[in-house]
Amino acid sequence: MEFIKAPMNHTDPSLSVPTLPGVVARTITTLRIRTRVLFTGPETGIPVLFLHGNLSSATWWEEVLLSLPETYWGIAPDQRGFGAADADKKIDATRGLADLADDALALLDHLGIKQAHLVGNSMGGSVAWWLMVQACERFPTVTQIAPGSPYGFGGTKDVSGTPCHEDFAGSGGRLTSPELLRLIAAGDDSLDHAFSPRTVQRLVIYKRPFVPAREDDLVTATLHSHLGPRDLPGDHVASPHWPFVAPGRWGAINALSPKYAGKAEDLYLIEPKPPVLWIRGDDDRVISDASVSCLGTLGATGQIPGWPGAETFPPQPMLAQTRAVLEHYRATGGTYEEVVIEDTGHVPFIENLPEFNRVFHPHLAHNFDRYC
Repeated sequence: MEFIKAPMNHTDPSLSVPTLPGVVARTITTLRIRTRVLFTGPETGIPVLFLHGNLSSATWWEEVLLSLPETYWGIAPDQRGFGAADADKKIDATRGLADLADDALALLDHLGIKQAHLVGNSMGGSVAWWLMVQACERFPTVTQIAPGSPYGFGGTKDVSGTPCHEDFAGSGGRLTSPELLRLIAAGDDSLDHAFSPRTVQRLVIYKRPFVPAREDDLVTATLHSHLGPRDLPGDHVASPHWPFVAPGRWGAINALSPKYAGKAEDLYLIEPKPPVLWIRGDDDRVISDASVSCLGTLGATGQIPGWPGAETFPPQPMLAQTRAVLEHYRATGGTYEEVVIEDTGHVPFIENLPEFNRVFHPHLAHNFDRYC
């Protein structure tokens, strides 16, 4: 493995979320974006790049960063559209998640890193699929934690990622609750509303009754999500198909749409094929075959009127899609392992860090020499 270090901008970031002792926050300006990046461990260590999910930031990785073995250098940026990332830098959804993937590669280049272990959660896992296709030779291992389906999020009906409608209606910028976004804009950190960030995290992100020790900081990180028609939720267009909205062209939610997701089949063609560790909680309500964020699920349960039925718009089989893609990945020369952590929701690295590290650390160590 080759990695060369370069000088970094050590300016303190403006994001007002405290960091744990041992976590260093720096503002880094690459050729693509200025953002806050969290670091742990020695700069001479083996790099591990962590990409956070939607409605969060690098803050969510701090305990994982601190628990890395001392030979590793943990690196976690606030991705475009979130946290202390430059608010003037928008996500062009017509490129899928290429903006976020390009940002990650630009960060590695700025730091002089040729290869790094790659870790993604949820939306960050969706970015990791892009990075595998775009630059597989730079990632000795990939760890996917409750990743979005390689076919994108919303509006597909089977394990092959067949769209429910030709215009991908039911995915994109209208998937996020308007009330949740209103309360984020209002800075609501209470439990007073059903859709406040704190309430949603307790009911949807974690498996009840778990409450993280740093809940206040995680909620604050969510409150720093960038909002607007070119951020969250992004824009949308009218559709003649249920639920009568289709993806627009701006923001992370549109970028996650199957309309722009790229071809999952490209994963079968990459060489070398990094070994993939897929970790998920057994009670994940966000990424599942009956996701509470999927309009197919909401329609089937009567929460959105006019649902056209399971034949036209079923809940997206997210887990089945990911498993089918990874099985084909294995059949074309790759390797993967699926690990399900019991009694856990969407973020097992927060809800059950010891069990997460029990499988994560050996994955890093076992595969370290793969590309050296």
